[in-house]
Amino acid sequence: MTFIDAIMNYGFMQKALLTSIMVGIICGVIGCFIILRGMALMGDAISHAVLPGVAISYMLGINFFIGAVITGILTAVGIGFVSQNSRIKNDISIGIMFTFAFALGIILITLLKSSTDLYHILFGNVLAVRASEMWFTLIIGIVVIGTIYLFYKELLVSTFDPTMSAAYGLPNRLIHYILMTLLTMVTVASLQTVGIILVVAMLITPAATAYLLTNRLWIMIYLSSLFGVISSIAGMYISYVYNLASGASIVIVATVLFFAAFMLSPKQGLLIRTIRTRRKKAMLGS
Repeated sequence: MTFIDAIMNYGFMQKALLTSIMVGIICGVIGCFIILRGMALMGDAISHAVLPGVAISYMLGINFFIGAVITGILTAVGIGFVSQNSRIKNDISIGIMFTFAFALGIILITLLKSSTDLYHILFGNVLAVRASEMWFTLIIGIVVIGTIYLFYKELLVSTFDPTMSAAYGLPNRLIHYILMTLLTMVTVASLQTVGIILVVAMLITPAATAYLLTNRLWIMIYLSSLFGVISSIAGMYISYVYNLASGASIVIVATVLFFAAFMLSPKQGLLIRTIRTRRKKAMLGS
């Protein structure tokens, strides 16, 4: 049976594909602000910090979204508190806090004696997505995209010029924590698709690919979302045809797209720049 036939005939494949596409879009959108603010390591931290929240939610029998968002936000606040009240720099406090949260999460899941759940949380299992989780991802997507649409100007100014943003009276710290909340929500939405380990790749790689192709934020957001969707669809196809892990396949496709842009981008591409340099030398030589 071909990939298209499987999509047409099996409900679980339809849910998996739709959820993957939604994750590709929202990761692409929020990822643009993460890389432009130099917060790639923070994205990694939040993605790992949700693990204890997921474990506690399983213990209490509640929706894992609640625990994950709480621990994600607490970690972001903890990172800021440590860096602002000591000589420890931001990158060091990130390293301390997210490794602590991740280690705590692994211990809690070990106490649950559920290695299967741990594997799915770490690496994702998009084929097991339930209808409720698909709708949950859609709701998160609407909240994330809606928030960015409503506060686009504030995010734009505070991202590129925090000093001017403060001079205009914009609450930079509040904007930062709103962005951290959105990042946590996107991370939680991505758990079933690519898992905690690989979600940072979907946050960073499509956005980095778009960054190589444009200097305008709104175009970057659209391109990043497009690359996220392409990665999701192509990754699902490769996963189905070759019986590979879906999350890993999606990330591999995203990385291939990045290196294609890295080499062939009209302005930033390494290969294109090399060809231009050689042409200039040849013209000067003649």
